[in-house]
Amino acid sequence: MRSTAHEGPARRERRLLADALDAAGPGAPTLCEGWDARDLTAHLVVREGRPDAAVGILLPPLAFYERRVRDRAADLPFGRLVDRFRQGPPKFSPFALPGVEENANALEFFVHHEDVRRAGTGAEPREISSDLEEVLWRRIRIARFVLRNVHVEVTLVRPDGRAARVSRGPRGARGGGPDGAAANPGGVRVHGPVGELVLWTLGRREVADVRLEGDTDSVKTLTETGWSL
Repeated sequence: MRSTAHEGPARRERRLLADALDAAGPGAPTLCEGWDARDLTAHLVVREGRPDAAVGILLPPLAFYERRVRDRAADLPFGRLVDRFRQGPPKFSPFALPGVEENANALEFFVHHEDVRRAGTGAEPREISSDLEEVLWRRIRIARFVLRNVHVEVTLVRPDGRAARVSRGPRGARGGGPDGAAANPGGVRVHGPVGELVLWTLGRREVADVRLEGDTDSVKTLTETGWSL
């Protein structure tokens, strides 16, 4: 049996996610809208193993090609598909380069692990290791991209008081509108454990255990704004 004593956060989450997929089965629901466990596993395999197709994840004009390759991958027997993900990226993949795994995969695998755990089961938040927590916190700046269309200032606050402002609201909006009303409501502080802040930021708001603090109008504006990644 392969030793797990020296696993970093990304490899640990890979193993746990693969185990969760195996246990859930191919038709199990996930928090990724429109995807079951088979679809999610195919996405993970294509993301690491087919860089020619994976660019379609970020570039909408190429999404059709990524979807075609993903659909072909999904035709594999589910156990084989999960094993391919569990084994890690092939040698030619950019994800196999030194240092890329922790920077690119820890957040991805954590979120998708929770996508499987919490879909339709009501699973409670789990305790995460301090090393994973710190990796996720360093990557929390992705929220600035995800929340780019949010019209309020948003600050994420972890239990130890450390905070990260991830949205300033629309540029130039603080001066108020022509009718005299404020064009940009005040800020909202989102409190929660780091893992829950990550899930909330990436659109898993219904399952994320966070608390919003701010004036009524700001909180209303934030909760009525849609986003996901």
